[in-house]
Amino acid sequence: MEPQDSGSFANNTTPLIRNCWYACARSTEIGRTPLARKLLGVDVVLYRTLDGAPVALRNRCPHRSFPLAKGKLVGDKLVCGYHGMEFGTDGVCAKLPALANVPATAAVRTFPIADRGPLTWIWMGAPDLADEALIPDTWWLSDPEWGTVSGDFHINADYVSMHENLIDQTHFPFLHPDTVGTPEYARSKLSASTEDNQVVIRRELLNSSPPGVYGKPAQIMDKRVDRTSEARFVSPALHTAYARVRVHEPDEGKPALYRYNITHVFTPETNDSMHYWWFNSRDYLPGDADIDGFMLEAHTQAYSEDVEALQWINEVVRTDGEEQFDLSFAPDKPGLMARRIMYRLAMAEAR
Repeated sequence: MEPQDSGSFANNTTPLIRNCWYACARSTEIGRTPLARKLLGVDVVLYRTLDGAPVALRNRCPHRSFPLAKGKLVGDKLVCGYHGMEFGTDGVCAKLPALANVPATAAVRTFPIADRGPLTWIWMGAPDLADEALIPDTWWLSDPEWGTVSGDFHINADYVSMHENLIDQTHFPFLHPDTVGTPEYARSKLSASTEDNQVVIRRELLNSSPPGVYGKPAQIMDKRVDRTSEARFVSPALHTAYARVRVHEPDEGKPALYRYNITHVFTPETNDSMHYWWFNSRDYLPGDADIDGFMLEAHTQAYSEDVEALQWINEVVRTDGEEQFDLSFAPDKPGLMARRIMYRLAMAEAR
Protein backbone atom coordinates (compact mmCIF):
# COMPACT_ATOMS: atom_id res chain seq x y z
CA MET A 1 0.00 0.00 0.00
CA GLU A 2 1.52 3.32 -1.05
CA PRO A 3 0.66 6.75 0.32
CA GLN A 4 -1.45 8.82 -2.08
CA ASP A 5 0.59 11.97 -1.56
CA SER A 6 3.21 13.43 0.77
CA GLY A 7 0.58 15.46 2.60
CA SER A 8 -1.45 12.49 3.83
CA PHE A 9 -2.28 12.42 7.52
CA ALA A 10 -3.03 9.51 9.85
CA ASN A 11 -6.58 9.11 11.14
CA ASN A 12 -8.73 6.39 12.68
CA THR A 13 -8.57 4.26 9.51
CA THR A 14 -4.76 4.25 9.21
CA PRO A 15 -3.14 0.87 9.97
CA LEU A 16 -1.81 0.68 13.52
CA ILE A 17 1.94 1.21 13.89
CA ARG A 18 3.50 -1.98 15.27
CA ASN A 19 7.25 -1.37 15.26
CA CYS A 20 7.17 0.65 18.44
CA TRP A 21 7.42 0.02 22.18
CA TYR A 22 3.99 0.43 23.78
CA ALA A 23 2.97 0.21 27.43
CA CYS A 24 0.94 -2.94 28.04
CA ALA A 25 0.23 -2.47 31.76
CA ARG A 26 1.39 -0.91 34.97
CA SER A 27 4.20 -3.11 36.25
CA THR A 28 2.18 -3.83 39.39
CA GLU A 29 -0.73 -5.20 37.33
CA ILE A 30 1.31 -8.14 36.06
CA GLY A 31 1.84 -10.98 38.50
CA ARG A 32 1.24 -14.67 38.98
CA THR A 33 -2.36 -14.48 37.82
CA PRO A 34 -2.55 -14.41 33.99
CA LEU A 35 -3.80 -11.04 32.74
CA ALA A 36 -5.61 -10.73 29.41
CA ARG A 37 -5.31 -7.50 27.42
CA LYS A 38 -6.05 -6.59 23.81
CA LEU A 39 -3.20 -4.58 22.27
CA LEU A 40 -3.15 -3.38 18.65
CA GLY A 41 -5.99 -5.74 17.84
CA VAL A 42 -4.21 -8.79 19.29
CA ASP A 43 -5.29 -10.63 22.44
CA VAL A 44 -2.25 -11.01 24.71
CA VAL A 45 -1.77 -12.77 28.04
CA LEU A 46 0.68 -11.26 30.54
CA TYR A 47 2.23 -12.85 33.63
CA ARG A 48 5.46 -13.11 35.61
CA THR A 49 7.81 -16.02 36.10
CA LEU A 50 8.75 -17.20 39.58
CA ASP A 51 11.77 -14.88 39.50
CA GLY A 52 9.59 -11.89 38.52
CA ALA A 53 10.39 -11.56 34.81
CA PRO A 54 7.44 -10.41 32.67
CA VAL A 55 6.14 -12.68 29.90
CA ALA A 56 3.79 -11.90 27.01
CA LEU A 57 2.16 -14.59 24.87
CA ARG A 58 -0.64 -14.66 22.33
CA ASN A 59 -3.79 -15.29 24.35
CA ARG A 60 -4.98 -18.14 22.14
CA CYS A 61 -4.16 -21.81 22.42
CA PRO A 62 -3.16 -23.16 18.96
CA HIS A 63 -5.24 -26.30 19.54
CA ARG A 64 -8.82 -24.99 19.86
CA SER A 65 -8.35 -21.26 20.52
CA PHE A 66 -9.05 -21.45 24.26
CA PRO A 67 -7.94 -18.16 25.90
CA LEU A 68 -4.75 -18.98 27.77
CA ALA A 69 -5.48 -16.29 30.36
CA LYS A 70 -8.27 -18.60 31.58
CA GLY A 71 -5.65 -21.25 32.35
CA LYS A 72 -3.22 -21.38 35.28
CA LEU A 73 0.48 -21.10 36.01
CA VAL A 74 2.41 -24.17 37.12
CA GLY A 75 5.90 -22.96 37.86
CA ASP A 76 6.86 -20.88 34.84
CA LYS A 77 4.58 -22.78 32.46
CA LEU A 78 1.13 -21.55 31.44
CA VAL A 79 -1.32 -24.45 31.33
CA CYS A 80 -4.30 -24.25 28.98
CA GLY A 81 -7.55 -24.74 30.86
CA TYR A 82 -9.15 -26.76 28.06
CA HIS A 83 -6.85 -29.72 27.29
CA GLY A 84 -3.89 -29.10 29.60
CA MET A 85 -1.27 -28.08 27.05
CA GLU A 86 1.70 -26.49 28.87
CA PHE A 87 3.51 -23.54 27.30
CA GLY A 88 6.91 -22.25 28.37
CA THR A 89 8.00 -18.62 28.36
CA ASP A 90 9.32 -19.20 24.82
CA GLY A 91 5.79 -20.06 23.65
CA VAL A 92 6.68 -23.68 22.87
CA CYS A 93 4.36 -26.41 24.13
CA ALA A 94 6.38 -28.53 26.58
CA LYS A 95 3.62 -31.03 27.34
CA LEU A 96 0.45 -32.24 25.63
CA PRO A 97 -1.25 -34.74 27.95
CA ALA A 98 -3.11 -36.53 25.14
CA LEU A 99 0.11 -37.31 23.19
CA ALA A 100 3.48 -38.80 24.07
CA ASN A 101 5.31 -36.57 21.59
CA VAL A 102 4.48 -32.90 21.19
CA PRO A 103 4.29 -31.71 17.54
CA ALA A 104 6.74 -28.94 16.65
CA THR A 105 3.82 -26.81 15.46
CA ALA A 106 2.37 -26.66 18.98
CA ALA A 107 3.51 -23.17 19.93
CA VAL A 108 2.12 -19.69 20.51
CA ARG A 109 3.60 -16.35 19.55
CA THR A 110 5.68 -14.53 22.15
CA PHE A 111 6.29 -10.79 22.35
CA PRO A 112 9.37 -8.91 23.60
CA ILE A 113 8.51 -7.29 26.94
CA ALA A 114 10.40 -5.25 29.55
CA ASP A 115 9.78 -3.35 32.78
CA ARG A 116 10.71 0.34 32.93
CA GLY A 117 9.76 2.30 36.03
CA PRO A 118 6.03 2.08 36.77
CA LEU A 119 5.18 0.59 33.36
CA THR A 120 5.78 -2.61 31.44
CA TRP A 121 6.43 -2.19 27.71
CA ILE A 122 5.74 -4.57 24.84
CA TRP A 123 6.89 -4.77 21.20
CA MET A 124 4.14 -6.00 18.85
CA GLY A 125 6.08 -5.60 15.60
CA ALA A 126 8.99 -7.42 13.95
CA PRO A 127 10.84 -9.18 16.83
CA ASP A 128 14.30 -8.55 15.35
CA LEU A 129 13.70 -4.78 15.61
CA ALA A 130 12.84 -4.88 19.33
CA ASP A 131 15.76 -2.93 20.79
CA GLU A 132 15.12 -2.18 24.49
CA ALA A 133 17.29 0.94 24.14
CA LEU A 134 14.35 2.42 22.19
CA ILE A 135 12.02 2.27 25.21
CA PRO A 136 11.34 5.94 26.05
CA ASP A 137 13.24 7.41 28.99
CA THR A 138 10.83 8.73 31.64
CA TRP A 139 13.34 8.90 34.51
CA TRP A 140 11.29 11.39 36.57
CA LEU A 141 8.60 8.76 37.16
CA SER A 142 11.07 6.82 39.33
CA ASP A 143 12.96 9.76 40.87
CA PRO A 144 12.21 10.15 44.62
CA GLU A 145 12.89 13.89 44.33
CA TRP A 146 9.79 14.23 42.16
CA GLY A 147 6.23 13.81 43.39
CA THR A 148 3.93 12.02 40.95
CA VAL A 149 0.19 11.39 40.77
CA SER A 150 -1.29 9.09 38.18
CA GLY A 151 -4.46 7.68 36.67
CA ASP A 152 -5.72 5.71 33.70
CA PHE A 153 -8.63 5.41 31.29
CA HIS A 154 -10.02 3.01 28.74
CA ILE A 155 -11.13 5.25 25.85
CA ASN A 156 -13.46 4.56 22.94
CA ALA A 157 -11.55 6.75 20.50
CA ASP A 158 -8.51 6.42 18.24
CA TYR A 159 -4.97 7.12 19.41
CA VAL A 160 -4.29 9.50 16.51
CA SER A 161 -6.94 11.89 17.83
CA MET A 162 -5.42 11.63 21.31
CA HIS A 163 -2.02 12.72 20.02
CA GLU A 164 -3.56 15.66 18.18
CA ASN A 165 -5.58 16.62 21.26
CA LEU A 166 -2.49 16.70 23.47
CA ILE A 167 -0.48 18.72 20.95
CA ASP A 168 -3.33 21.20 20.43
CA GLN A 169 -3.21 23.56 23.40
CA THR A 170 -5.59 26.14 21.90
CA HIS A 171 -8.52 24.18 23.32
CA PHE A 172 -7.32 24.64 26.93
CA PRO A 173 -9.39 27.75 27.82
CA PHE A 174 -12.57 26.20 26.44
CA LEU A 175 -12.42 22.52 27.37
CA HIS A 176 -10.38 23.03 30.57
CA PRO A 177 -11.36 26.50 31.90
CA ASP A 178 -11.10 25.45 35.56
CA THR A 179 -7.70 23.73 35.44
CA VAL A 180 -4.98 24.40 32.84
CA GLY A 181 -6.76 26.90 30.60
CA THR A 182 -6.18 30.65 30.65
CA PRO A 183 -7.22 32.98 27.78
CA GLU A 184 -3.70 34.43 27.51
CA TYR A 185 -2.24 30.98 27.01
CA ALA A 186 -4.40 30.26 23.96
CA ARG A 187 -3.12 33.47 22.35
CA SER A 188 0.53 33.01 23.29
CA LYS A 189 3.10 32.51 20.55
CA LEU A 190 4.19 29.00 19.74
CA SER A 191 6.94 27.41 17.71
CA ALA A 192 6.70 23.94 16.21
CA SER A 193 9.48 21.85 14.75
CA THR A 194 10.31 18.25 13.92
CA GLU A 195 13.29 16.38 15.34
CA ASP A 196 13.76 12.99 13.70
CA ASN A 197 10.26 11.49 13.99
CA GLN A 198 9.23 13.72 16.88
CA VAL A 199 7.26 16.97 16.96
CA VAL A 200 8.17 19.65 19.49
CA ILE A 201 5.89 22.58 20.36
CA ARG A 202 7.19 25.38 22.57
CA ARG A 203 5.27 28.26 24.12
CA GLU A 204 6.25 31.20 26.30
CA LEU A 205 3.88 33.39 28.29
CA LEU A 206 5.56 36.20 30.22
CA ASN A 207 4.30 38.26 33.15
CA SER A 208 1.02 36.39 33.50
CA SER A 209 -1.17 34.90 36.18
CA PRO A 210 -0.53 31.21 36.87
CA PRO A 211 -3.28 28.71 36.07
CA GLY A 212 -4.90 27.21 39.13
CA VAL A 213 -3.50 23.74 38.56
CA TYR A 214 0.03 25.11 39.02
CA GLY A 215 -0.57 28.19 41.15
CA LYS A 216 -2.71 26.68 43.91
CA PRO A 217 -0.44 23.81 45.03
CA ALA A 218 2.61 26.10 44.92
CA GLN A 219 0.66 28.87 46.72
CA ILE A 220 1.57 31.48 44.11
CA MET A 221 -1.87 32.49 42.82
CA ASP A 222 -1.21 36.11 43.86
CA LYS A 223 2.08 36.24 41.91
CA ARG A 224 3.05 37.22 38.40
CA VAL A 225 4.94 34.48 36.61
CA ASP A 226 6.75 33.64 33.40
CA ARG A 227 5.44 30.39 32.03
CA THR A 228 7.21 28.25 29.43
CA SER A 229 6.12 24.89 28.12
CA GLU A 230 7.22 22.19 25.74
CA ALA A 231 4.85 19.56 24.37
CA ARG A 232 6.45 16.68 22.51
CA PHE A 233 5.11 13.89 20.31
CA VAL A 234 7.77 11.35 21.26
CA SER A 235 6.43 8.24 19.56
CA PRO A 236 3.08 6.67 18.65
CA ALA A 237 3.01 5.45 22.27
CA LEU A 238 4.09 8.53 24.19
CA HIS A 239 3.48 12.25 24.53
CA THR A 240 5.30 14.39 27.10
CA ALA A 241 4.84 17.95 28.27
CA TYR A 242 7.15 20.08 30.40
CA ALA A 243 5.93 23.21 32.16
CA ARG A 244 8.21 25.69 33.90
CA VAL A 245 6.72 28.42 36.10
CA ARG A 246 9.14 31.15 37.22
CA VAL A 247 7.87 33.50 39.94
CA HIS A 248 8.77 37.18 39.62
CA GLU A 249 8.92 37.91 43.35
CA PRO A 250 8.98 34.66 45.32
CA ASP A 251 8.23 34.76 49.02
CA GLU A 252 11.15 34.26 51.37
CA GLY A 253 12.10 30.61 51.60
CA LYS A 254 10.04 29.66 48.55
CA PRO A 255 11.54 28.55 45.22
CA ALA A 256 11.56 30.89 42.25
CA LEU A 257 11.09 28.05 39.75
CA TYR A 258 8.53 25.25 39.74
CA ARG A 259 8.90 22.38 37.27
CA TYR A 260 6.19 20.01 36.08
CA ASN A 261 6.61 16.99 33.81
CA ILE A 262 3.46 15.47 32.34
CA THR A 263 3.55 12.01 30.79
CA HIS A 264 0.81 10.61 28.56
CA VAL A 265 1.16 6.96 27.60
CA PHE A 266 -1.37 5.25 25.37
CA THR A 267 -1.67 2.01 23.45
CA PRO A 268 -4.26 1.27 20.77
CA GLU A 269 -6.59 -1.56 21.69
CA THR A 270 -8.16 -1.30 18.23
CA ASN A 271 -8.38 1.48 15.65
CA ASP A 272 -11.21 2.98 17.69
CA SER A 273 -10.20 2.29 21.30
CA MET A 274 -7.14 2.64 23.50
CA HIS A 275 -5.56 2.15 26.90
CA TYR A 276 -4.35 5.42 28.45
CA TRP A 277 -2.08 6.00 31.46
CA TRP A 278 -1.18 9.51 32.63
CA PHE A 279 1.35 10.82 35.15
CA ASN A 280 1.77 14.35 36.52
CA SER A 281 5.10 14.98 38.23
CA ARG A 282 6.47 17.99 40.11
CA ASP A 283 9.90 18.83 41.48
CA TYR A 284 8.78 20.13 44.88
CA LEU A 285 7.32 18.64 48.08
CA PRO A 286 7.16 15.00 46.95
CA GLY A 287 4.84 12.97 49.12
CA ASP A 288 2.80 15.95 50.32
CA ALA A 289 -0.67 14.41 50.70
CA ASP A 290 -2.56 17.67 50.23
CA ILE A 291 -0.73 18.55 47.02
CA ASP A 292 -1.05 14.98 45.74
CA GLY A 293 -4.79 15.08 46.40
CA PHE A 294 -5.23 18.43 44.66
CA MET A 295 -3.13 17.44 41.64
CA LEU A 296 -4.89 14.09 41.30
CA GLU A 297 -8.34 15.69 41.38
CA ALA A 298 -7.44 18.56 39.03
CA HIS A 299 -5.74 16.42 36.41
CA THR A 300 -8.31 13.66 36.57
CA GLN A 301 -10.89 16.35 35.80
CA ALA A 302 -8.86 17.79 32.91
CA TYR A 303 -8.12 14.43 31.31
CA SER A 304 -11.71 13.28 31.82
CA GLU A 305 -12.75 16.31 29.79
CA ASP A 306 -10.36 15.27 27.01
CA VAL A 307 -11.62 11.69 27.11
CA GLU A 308 -15.25 12.77 26.97
CA ALA A 309 -14.59 15.10 24.02
CA LEU A 310 -12.70 12.45 22.04
CA GLN A 311 -15.42 9.86 22.64
CA TRP A 312 -18.09 12.31 21.47
CA ILE A 313 -16.05 13.01 18.33
CA ASN A 314 -15.54 9.29 17.71
CA GLU A 315 -19.28 8.69 18.00
CA VAL A 316 -20.00 11.39 15.41
CA VAL A 317 -17.37 10.05 13.01
CA ARG A 318 -18.60 6.49 13.49
CA THR A 319 -22.33 7.13 13.07
CA ASP A 320 -22.67 10.25 10.90
CA GLY A 321 -22.63 8.25 7.66
CA GLU A 322 -20.37 10.68 5.79
CA GLU A 323 -16.72 10.21 5.06
CA GLN A 324 -14.49 11.68 7.75
CA PHE A 325 -13.34 15.18 6.89
CA ASP A 326 -11.19 17.77 8.61
CA LEU A 327 -11.22 21.52 8.17
CA SER A 328 -7.86 22.65 9.51
CA PHE A 329 -6.48 26.08 10.41
CA ALA A 330 -3.01 27.49 11.04
CA PRO A 331 -2.95 26.57 14.78
CA ASP A 332 -3.57 22.94 13.79
CA LYS A 333 -0.18 22.67 12.08
CA PRO A 334 1.70 20.95 14.97
CA GLY A 335 -0.93 18.24 15.25
CA LEU A 336 -0.90 17.72 11.49
CA MET A 337 2.89 17.37 11.64
CA ALA A 338 2.50 14.48 14.10
CA ARG A 339 -0.27 12.90 12.02
CA ARG A 340 1.93 13.07 8.92
CA ILE A 341 4.75 11.28 10.78
CA MET A 342 2.34 8.59 11.98
CA TYR A 343 1.03 8.14 8.44
CA ARG A 344 4.56 7.72 7.06
CA LEU A 345 5.45 5.16 9.74
CA ALA A 346 2.26 3.18 9.14
CA MET A 347 2.68 3.17 5.36
CA ALA A 348 6.34 2.11 5.64
CA GLU A 349 5.24 -0.95 7.63
CA ALA A 350 2.42 -1.72 5.19
CA ARG A 351 4.70 -1.96 2.16
